Amino acid sequence: MATPKAILFDLDGVIVDTAKHHFQAWKQLANELGFSFTEEDNERLKGVSRMDSLNILLEIGQIEKSETEKKELAAKKNERYVDSISTMNETEILPGVEHFLNELKNNNIPFALGSASKNAPTILKKIGLFEKFDAIIDGNSITNAKPDPEVFLLGAKELSVNAKSCVVFEDAQSGIEAGKAAGMYVVGVGDSRVLKGADDYIKSMEEMTLGRLEI
Repeated sequence: MATPKAILFDLDGVIVDTAKHHFQAWKQLANELGFSFTEEDNERLKGVSRMDSLNILLEIGQIEKSETEKKELAAKKNERYVDSISTMNETEILPGVEHFLNELKNNNIPFALGSASKNAPTILKKIGLFEKFDAIIDGNSITNAKPDPEVFLLGAKELSVNAKSCVVFEDAQSGIEAGKAAGMYVVGVGDSRVLKGADDYIKSMEEMTLGRLEI
């Protein structure tokens, strides 16, 4: 593709690794509900909204809850997660991220965050990257979670660029599908044997340069 007009980043697993914070909060909730929740189970929650994640968790535990009870459980999980991420700082930015963001800035290529997390702005502030992003589309901005393309289409709109001129960086299958559904070029961050359908793959942001996208 030609030089992209804009870049859209997922948060968890691309900019920073908050998966461990999510996992501990969900695991604690599962323990209280009387069943075990494994790291393998947690893979199913990547890129998934909070309520959809809770529904998967309850499915794993074979537990039925009312909508009111579900809201209470989701709120409890989120409180624990927020407590956990309150100690985050710039040392938790994943390798290669700052270098690539600086390269984009130096070449006047705008970039936005496209995350299902409602805590995305808080996390970006904690790690010192909030001011760098030209737009932030998070769980508070969208109606439909990934794999629906809404979050990325809104990002392109906020940056005033055509979706087909954007590149998405994603580490979750649902996010890759969302990026492709939006008509964007998608770079999968992770194992190509696990993540299917991306246009390119990198193991981490350390491998990425703007030149690699000018193909």
